Amino acid sequence: MDLLLLLKAALLGIVEGLTEFLPISSTGHLILAGSLLNFTGDIAKTFDIAIQTGAMFAVMWEYRSRLNQTLRGLGHEAAAQRFALNVSIAFVPAVIFGLLFGKMIKEHLFHPVPVAIAFVLGGIIILWVEARHKRAYGSLDLQGQRKARVETVDDMSWRDALKVGLVQCAALIPGTSRSGATIIGGMLFGLSRKAATEFSFYLAIPTLIGAGAYSLYKQRDLLAVADIPVFLVGAVFAFVSALVCIRWLIRYVATHDFTVFAWYRIVFGLIVLLTFETGWLNWHV
Repeated sequence: MDLLLLLKAALLGIVEGLTEFLPISSTGHLILAGSLLNFTGDIAKTFDIAIQTGAMFAVMWEYRSRLNQTLRGLGHEAAAQRFALNVSIAFVPAVIFGLLFGKMIKEHLFHPVPVAIAFVLGGIIILWVEARHKRAYGSLDLQGQRKARVETVDDMSWRDALKVGLVQCAALIPGTSRSGATIIGGMLFGLSRKAATEFSFYLAIPTLIGAGAYSLYKQRDLLAVADIPVFLVGAVFAFVSALVCIRWLIRYVATHDFTVFAWYRIVFGLIVLLTFETGWLNWHV
């Protein structure tokens, strides 16, 4: 067993878990980290997507009570049926766009420079949406004078879910951020910061399961039994770090906005572009 390879898998798993649910792009960070670690190629791309399953299990564990309640109520409770329907509706656009454009995106955009550009543009969009949100609802929507149109996940209509699902498609571009697109997009469409964040968590379950399973299936001919420990190590470390991140983020959004993540994206993206152009770092492409 290659211990160095397992160490790389563990490090990338931590990166995945800590960035999956923050609006800073887990895929973008994995591509950049993999580039620095010289962990690249088709199997690395499959690994990056597959270990997201570990982060998904963290969501299922943290929200196991709500998920169990929903499953038990699907046959007779309107609220449970509406919640499941909304998650399903929001999931569908990513499936369609992923099947249509996923291969092309992997071939042309899974590289440090496109990721860095997406970092910067995404940061600018977050700053704009946060400024707009504050003008509409006060400095903090949970403490301001006016309430958001949709205060909780249970208040969402199927139209709200569809809108969030459509903006999630932007996350097919690495560096955009799936959670960033759904949270910031949800806020743009009238969801409170808390509702948008929680719905992003729930939407991650079918999205990450689907993406991971499809990626493994498509690359099955390239994978070997020897790759299983590497994938398992990455998924386990992604689970643990994602669980820590989820619990922290739930507390964070109660009293903070996402401006700090916007500036992080912009500064980090510019650093990547600068080091790439000057050759100060050897970004493997």
